[in-house]
Amino acid sequence: MELWDAYDENFNLIEGVTLKRGEKIDGGVFHLVCDIIVRHTEGDYLIMQRDARKHYGGMWEATAGGSALVGESPYQCAVRELYEETGIHADTLTEVGRVVDNECHSAYVEYLCVTNCDKDSVKLQDGETSDYRWVDKDTLLNMKNDELITQRMQCFIDELK
Repeated sequence: MELWDAYDENFNLIEGVTLKRGEKIDGGVFHLVCDIIVRHTEGDYLIMQRDARKHYGGMWEATAGGSALVGESPYQCAVRELYEETGIHADTLTEVGRVVDNECHSAYVEYLCVTNCDKDSVKLQDGETSDYRWVDKDTLLNMKNDELITQRMQCFIDELK
């Protein structure tokens, strides 16, 4: 059972409230989600294909990420999720934005990871991802809505605006 801390719309922790994955979340309460877009020092962006068994299976996303567990800070969550989903160790992540999704009861903290990792060293997470590619900025910007599900991230990265 995955447990999450509860937050308000201003990203403030709501003391004494614990959320459980799969259970209804009340209005005005949010769980914290961290997304990380990965840019290689050569300028390419990492995109990951969602496992076919997941919601939006087979589609690409320009981020690694997921929900923060109880007690995790946004940064700790981002570092953990990035490693779990890609095998990339982040020395530094830069927060690039925050957004609240009332419909999904999610409070997103968006990060940028700039890495010089070996591009062939990306590891896929069983049940989460099935493929990856490194793409240039123009390719990423020209992906259609039915291919790429995390276009929200593009509004936070200056060179992608």
